[in-house]
Amino acid sequence: MSKEVETQYVPVAEIGVGAYGTVYKARDLQSGKFVALKNVRVQSNENGLPLSTVREVALLKRLENFDHPNVVRLMDVCATNRTERETKVTLVFEHVDQDLKTYLEKAPVPGLPVETIKDLMRQFLSGLDFLHSNCIVHRDLKPENILITGSGQIKLAYFGLARIYSCQMALTPVVVTLWYRAPEVLLQSTYATPVDIWSVGCIFAEMFRPLSSLLCSMIGLPVEEDWPMDMALPRCAFSPRAPQPVEKFVPELEPLGARLLLEMLTFNPHKRISAFNALHHLYLQDKPPEEG
Repeated sequence: MSKEVETQYVPVAEIGVGAYGTVYKARDLQSGKFVALKNVRVQSNENGLPLSTVREVALLKRLENFDHPNVVRLMDVCATNRTERETKVTLVFEHVDQDLKTYLEKAPVPGLPVETIKDLMRQFLSGLDFLHSNCIVHRDLKPENILITGSGQIKLAYFGLARIYSCQMALTPVVVTLWYRAPEVLLQSTYATPVDIWSVGCIFAEMFRPLSSLLCSMIGLPVEEDWPMDMALPRCAFSPRAPQPVEKFVPELEPLGARLLLEMLTFNPHKRISAFNALHHLYLQDKPPEEG
C-alpha cells in the first residue's frame, strides 16, 4: 500500500483545492491513462495516521470491492512520511473530466432536457442507494462532488466527509457545504442517511434552475410535531411561514416531479424519502402512469 507516488504518477494539472486537500489530474506511467490524485496532509498521532484518515481509506477500499458504475473507483493508496508529526496520503482515483457544476453551467439555454435530468437523477440515486445500503453517509453531496463522464455517466466522488453509520450513532455536525445542508445538520440534531437525500433534492431543483436559499421559502416552517426534541434551537425561534407551491420556484417541473422534490425536501428526516424509494419513484420511470 505504501510507495513513492512520484515514481508512477506524474501530475499534469491542478483540478481543485478543498478543505480536505488538493486534487490533481495525473498520468499513470504504468498504464498511460489519466488518474485523479487527491493529496491530503494529515497530522500523525503516536500510532501513525489518525483514525479519520484510516477510516476514509478503509471506506474507499471497501467500495472498490463492489465497483459500482456510479461511484468513483479508488485505484491506489500511497502514503509518504514527511515528518514525525505529519504524513502525506495520496488517494488515486479514476479520472473524470468534469463535475456536475461545470456540466450544468455549459448547458445551452433553456437548460437540460427533462429526460436528461431524469437519467442523471436515476444514476445519482443508484449510486447513493448503493452507499446507503452499505451503511455509508456521504455528508457532502454538491454538484462539485458529482462527476460526469463524456458519455453522461454519473460518478459520486470525494468521500472526505463520508462516515460509516449505525442506527444508534449520532454523527457530528462538521460538514462543509452550507447551501446543501439538511435542516437537522444546520440545527445540530442527530442525523444519518436522510441528510444526503436533502442534498439530492437541492441538486435536483438546481438542475432546472439556481435556487440557493429559496428552498427554505418553498417548504415553509414545519409543524410542531416534526420539530425534533434534540435540536439546538426551538421552533418558536423562527417566524411562521407557510409553504409555497413548487411551481412558483420550478415552473418547468411536472406534478410528479414536484411531488418527488417535496418528498426529498421533507423537514422531518424520518418522513423523508429514501434513496431506494426515490430511485423507484413514478417520476423517474420510463413511462409513468397518467395523472389522475
